[in-house]
Amino acid sequence: MSQHDKDSELDDYLLFIQKIKTATGIDLAQYKEAQMKRRLTTLRAKHGYDTFAAFFEGMNQNKTLFLEFLDRMTINVSEFWRNRNRWEVLQHKLLPDLYDHLPLKVWSAACSTGEEPYTLAMILDMAGLLPRSKIMATDIDEGALAKAMQGTYLERSLREVPEEAVKTYFKPDGLQYKIDAKLRDAVHFSKQNLLHDSFEDGFDLIVCRNVMIYFTEEAKHMLYQKFAKALRPGGILFVGSTEQIFSPSQYDLEGADTFFYRKKLEE
Repeated sequence: MSQHDKDSELDDYLLFIQKIKTATGIDLAQYKEAQMKRRLTTLRAKHGYDTFAAFFEGMNQNKTLFLEFLDRMTINVSEFWRNRNRWEVLQHKLLPDLYDHLPLKVWSAACSTGEEPYTLAMILDMAGLLPRSKIMATDIDEGALAKAMQGTYLERSLREVPEEAVKTYFKPDGLQYKIDAKLRDAVHFSKQNLLHDSFEDGFDLIVCRNVMIYFTEEAKHMLYQKFAKALRPGGILFVGSTEQIFSPSQYDLEGADTFFYRKKLEE
């Protein structure tokens, strides 16, 4: 490929980023470029588009294609109780510290297809706290949110769920499993762009796992600042296994356990 062709290809992608931001508010420039460009080039080629300009026009005319683009961009890979030992730390070590702040205000950010907020709902129900908890769950992908609200999952999503919890909270439904209505009713799902939208505050617990890895360092820094401001003093931020915060004090956070951070109490 000549240098001219390389420049032309780069311009095509950069213009695509601008058009997506104008049309949807989603800023692809905040995501790691090589990773995102490779993923979207594969999707574009799959549908027979030679350029990102043509691909954008195709998405404008075809809502299904646009939803597939969102799905590819947000990587909806999730399961209940993912990295189960971390959820058990939350359940047995950190959650009891929050009991004196009832009702609890909890948020699953970038909740994908719902496995994470429903895991939170199970843990809160096991502790007898579900009726005294408000669980918010947000994502940018409307298709993922629709699946989350439906609450029906393949067996592979249940691999790490404790056996007793499977019996209590899931009912076989043909080849799938349906989440208990009590949990489904307890989680309030809504659409949100983490990078662009403002956050509520006063949260006792925020869970945001396995999404930061797709963002640039600048975007991560901004998000950690926003999450810290959204926590009440003493509140907990729970991140993914590849998303350790190396200088939590710059966000007014301190380590509470591996992948858990507590907002410092006001002096």
